[in-house]
Amino acid sequence: MNAPTHPRSLLQVTSLRKTYAGQPALADVSFDVRRNEVLGLIGPNGAGKTTLLEGIAGLLPVDSGAVTWEGVPLPPVRRRSLLFYLPHGVRPWNDQYVSRVLGFFGGVYRRSQRQIAGVVESVGLAPALNKRVLALSKGYMRRLIWALALLAPHPLLLMDEPFDGFDLKQTGEMTPLLRGLSSGDRTLVLSIHQLRDAEIVCDRFVLLSAGRVCGIGTLDELRARTNQACGGLEEVFLALT
Repeated sequence: MNAPTHPRSLLQVTSLRKTYAGQPALADVSFDVRRNEVLGLIGPNGAGKTTLLEGIAGLLPVDSGAVTWEGVPLPPVRRRSLLFYLPHGVRPWNDQYVSRVLGFFGGVYRRSQRQIAGVVESVGLAPALNKRVLALSKGYMRRLIWALALLAPHPLLLMDEPFDGFDLKQTGEMTPLLRGLSSGDRTLVLSIHQLRDAEIVCDRFVLLSAGRVCGIGTLDELRARTNQACGGLEEVFLALT
């Protein structure tokens, strides 16, 4: 089934399928990503969110399906120039100091020292600049990953569990940063299992259960579909699964 075409569609995922040992991890997944939106991939552990992100990014070969960019087929070899994927649970350049990682990464994308400093300030990474990556706490590791996302020039960011490692206060501090990105020239696809956070930061949602799409839309659209005028994302998700 093809995802509906929208005038602002930037990326379209059509009938993506992936199996492991005969078990479906993704089953005919279709949806579109619209320019300058924050789209949330919502579902419990094992729903297929990470597999979906890796398939879109071209890091994981899928069994069938297509990814297109503004209606044009986007083969995996071309995705690295348009999509920047930030996985969950990675520690890049473990033995290096944070300042050196940022300097190297910023240099690759021709960012000035002033731009790098601005990113460091925006994500609150200054206290960790002189630490090695392997010594970072979970929260500061996520801040480093966010900094890399801000330094990258790609128009579409794919982020797996961007708030993992943050407490409620830290999540609240970081949320406006994501909203600011989408109001500029960036589009974001976020895999989030904290539904309260997703409600705050996302414009639309793709609800996944056992590798299948069970709902797509804004919270209001999903409420209307489930006849829950005041329901939260959790209630809507449970009603659709």
